[in-house]
Amino acid sequence: MANLKDLAIQLFDIQAVKFGTFTLKSGISSPVYFDLRVIVSYPKIMRSVSEFMWKAVKDAECEYASICGVPYTALPIATCMSADHDIPMLIRRKEAKGYGTKKIIEGHFSAGDKCLIAEDVVTSGSSVLETVKSLQDEGLVVTDAVVLLDREQGGSKRLAQNNIRLHSICSISKLMLILLEAGKVDQKMVNQVQKFITENNTFNPEAKPAEEVKKVLTYVERAAQCTHPLSKRLFSIMQEKRTNLALSADVNTAAELIQMADSIGPYICVLKTHIDIIEDFSADLIQKLSSLAAKHNFIIFEDRKFADIGNTVKQQYGGGMYRISEWADIINAHAVPGPGIIQGLKEVGATKNRACLMLAQMSSKGTLAKDTYTAESVKMAEGNKDFVIGFICTEKLSSDPAMLHMTPGVQLSAGVDGLGQQYLTPQEVITNRESDVIIVGRGITQSANPMQAAKEYQEAGFLAYQALFN
Repeated sequence: MANLKDLAIQLFDIQAVKFGTFTLKSGISSPVYFDLRVIVSYPKIMRSVSEFMWKAVKDAECEYASICGVPYTALPIATCMSADHDIPMLIRRKEAKGYGTKKIIEGHFSAGDKCLIAEDVVTSGSSVLETVKSLQDEGLVVTDAVVLLDREQGGSKRLAQNNIRLHSICSISKLMLILLEAGKVDQKMVNQVQKFITENNTFNPEAKPAEEVKKVLTYVERAAQCTHPLSKRLFSIMQEKRTNLALSADVNTAAELIQMADSIGPYICVLKTHIDIIEDFSADLIQKLSSLAAKHNFIIFEDRKFADIGNTVKQQYGGGMYRISEWADIINAHAVPGPGIIQGLKEVGATKNRACLMLAQMSSKGTLAKDTYTAESVKMAEGNKDFVIGFICTEKLSSDPAMLHMTPGVQLSAGVDGLGQQYLTPQEVITNRESDVIIVGRGITQSANPMQAAKEYQEAGFLAYQALFN
């Protein structure tokens, strides 16, 4: 087994340790980044890492009956420790399977067993605590975690606050000194990293323990928890394109709609249409619109607001001149008619992998869509998650991470128009009210430069999302 100095240099040489300017999951810019996933391509290094971690827990005389790696980077490390030392291993899924046993924790165990957590890098400790919670939910006991690298940003203290002892192989400070002595970095970089550590401590000693703290999930994490392919796809688009912007393209001609979809498409995750206001509707329009959705990677949402009995909405959705179910990824519906409306729409759309949003709240002044109506809308949605994937709303309504929240009436400046439309800012909608998607219409379509306006809304919306992690 290599000594720690040799291991640190090897990790640098294979670019598992990188220096420059990197945006972390939290949105913070860091001068150092650890990409330990690469070690799976270097078996000798991976074995060295696992041996260092094994020795650390052996020296600390930790008690455990099994080991579980934090998904996904630490899984191969935990596998090596398990295989080399004959320790039973458990696997924590990030999401339960939608079939079979539907387990989160795979492997053989009994309630009351102690399980050791293995992790590659610890910053705030949140990933370790997520795995701890999943194990505890199955009756397992966790008292210790071992990690290759401690970023010294408060993770060990937060874990201690939650009664988890962290055993680290190397701190970021020690790593920097090793790389400095080896001539891999200069003193300036060491100072930058040290300054970053000092200024970005994640631990608040007055904060509540993890089980009492609300966890904000990233788009990637939420996509992993979705069972409907459309919601999974939408979260993935939002992350890939760095946008939570939906364009409400309320124009009157096919040419305007196509031009708007093509020019604004790169900045949006959703294109919202009112197809019945198009004066020259044709099948050719739909073909072009679908091609642009594929070209720019956005989802089409027809804002039909279905509000009739089940048999009628089936015909409105699947037939007529618009044949909405043939091209619209998402539709929406009022809860007024009761559960029958969802059943009617589902019979048409479910086989085509379409989805529905419940219109639970509205942004207009004096709306009746509130209180009991909103509560019933949420209840109907959560009872039909195989077709309903979220809400049109003015604030977060469901704690289910798979449920989307889309908020209309968004502008860069708050206010009210002459017809009672109340406007909210992207920051208010995303950061404060915890909605997911901002729906913008006139703020873009009536701008002197719609493309520039769309870019501004895209940036404002995504910055508001990143603020959730600060």
